[in-house]
Amino acid sequence: MFGDSAERWSSFSDRHEAGRVLAKHLQKYAGRPDVLVLALPRGGVPVGYEVARALRVPLDVFVVRKLGVPGYGELAMGAIASGGVRVLNENVVAQLPNAEEMLAAVTAEETRELERREAEYRGNRPP
Repeated sequence: MFGDSAERWSSFSDRHEAGRVLAKHLQKYAGRPDVLVLALPRGGVPVGYEVARALRVPLDVFVVRKLGVPGYGELAMGAIASGGVRVLNENVVAQLPNAEEMLAAVTAEETRELERREAEYRGNRPP
């Protein structure tokens, strides 16, 4: 849609401006009752806000948490997200000792944090 040049993204003064530019490319969705802008907190919220405002559609957040391998925090064995979504990196999981136990423990910990953040960002609104 915008080309491959990373320079295009670096030309925005901030995320609000990026959202306004993106919204111009999404005008065909303006005012539609079947459109909802989902933003990833925190960095995606300013972009999503501008898109939702320009398109006159609702804005909500979609919280995602990485399931990091214990001791190797940057190595993701998967992710969980709002609405009970869980995606696994089967290649990583297959190489882990005690993968099921590790996955269960990390998933439980990250689920608590995801629920805390959803309550903070979304209040009592349904998913």
